[in-house]
Amino acid sequence: MLKVNLRPAGLAVGSHKIHYAWAIVGVASAMWMTTSVIRFAASVLVPYLQENFGWSIFDIFAGFAIQWIASALASPLVGWLGDRYGVRRIMVLGALIFVVGMLLTGTMTHLWQFYLFYGIILSLAMAIFQVPMVAAVTLWFRKHLGIAMGTMQAIQGLGTAAAIFLVSLMVDSLGLMWTFWLPGIAGGTILFLLVRLFYNEPGEIGIKAWGASEDEPLERLLEGPIAKARTSGFLRLAQRTGTFWNLIGIHFWGCAGHNIILMGLVAMVVQRGISTGAAAGVLIALTVTSTITRFAVPIVADRMGSKAAMAVCFSLQTFPVLMLLVANDLWVFYLFAILFGIGIGGEMTAFPIINRQYYGNAPIGTTYGWQVGGGGMGMAIGLLVGGFIWTQTGSFIGAVWLSFGLSLVGVFCIWALPNTSHHLIPDWEETLPLEARSSASS
Repeated sequence: MLKVNLRPAGLAVGSHKIHYAWAIVGVASAMWMTTSVIRFAASVLVPYLQENFGWSIFDIFAGFAIQWIASALASPLVGWLGDRYGVRRIMVLGALIFVVGMLLTGTMTHLWQFYLFYGIILSLAMAIFQVPMVAAVTLWFRKHLGIAMGTMQAIQGLGTAAAIFLVSLMVDSLGLMWTFWLPGIAGGTILFLLVRLFYNEPGEIGIKAWGASEDEPLERLLEGPIAKARTSGFLRLAQRTGTFWNLIGIHFWGCAGHNIILMGLVAMVVQRGISTGAAAGVLIALTVTSTITRFAVPIVADRMGSKAAMAVCFSLQTFPVLMLLVANDLWVFYLFAILFGIGIGGEMTAFPIINRQYYGNAPIGTTYGWQVGGGGMGMAIGLLVGGFIWTQTGSFIGAVWLSFGLSLVGVFCIWALPNTSHHLIPDWEETLPLEARSSASS
């Protein structure tokens, strides 16, 4: 009879031992997918909200923008909270906020409710289950971090593709309320169950990170005064570098450019006289394509350096946008979706990798939070300006040009990044008290 050991420190199936780092990847992937897919799948609802509530493109895009702004403002804070107090504690709050936000959004009938329930409340849950959790997963790996991040990103992409299909079916057959209530109740149950399986760092369960050397001591660096000293000491030095601010800017420009397309693509295709169902198919094709690069790019970035990988992906989310200026046939939109999907799949996914390549074992939750915050502000501003241009002109052409210009700025900023072959602040721990330093600094 096959024996299964479910103890985290001794996880095994039969004689095959499984390092708990890979369980962490599975748990984190499921939680991230559960809380984030509705953010992008909601773009399918744009024609529905226009028809049933009479809201304009700008009205709807403003709701999406509010969510990104709220998430952006919360990201540095929740990243700091994760570094300071541990991710697991704030996940319980995040799960509760997610359930409340989904249930309330399902009852909305007025625009202000859309802005409050979907725009603000849900955004807080999404920030909690992205910034500190992704940063925490990186602590579990000394090698194969790219595979871990790629797996998480790919699962999120597959979840989004499935959610786009399901949301388009549910809103027509069940109505708006159950479109949010069913995934809200089911998703909340999943979150509360999985939080119990997540641990902040390997030392919490008495093991080392995956790929750690035999002489690396067992340490716990995410608790009490040690965590406080490490978090504040590293952030102070990181903020003195130009790269810290450039990475925030890159995430801003890229997200500002691609979110106009992601949230407006279904409406763009419909505006060309194609059915909503066919338009949703284009978005699904984009999402499925991006899932492949979500998995592949972190692996490439981990092994060959993040700078070149990000430059290629940014270029592919920039130049294919010009196809939308002349697209009229469905096959052209599908070709665009594939090319653009390759680009955006790798644009965001290399950020956790480049943080580790630049900063080593430093507490990057706050730093990554600042970058996600920059991306969130970009998502919001791109939607607001793009939605305003679209509403005022009655055409999406101006919004497409705006997307192209914003992403192009990001391409130039990437080439200004330093090489990822060495750490930017290799001696940052020398400013810490001795008891707050890791063994690697000794």
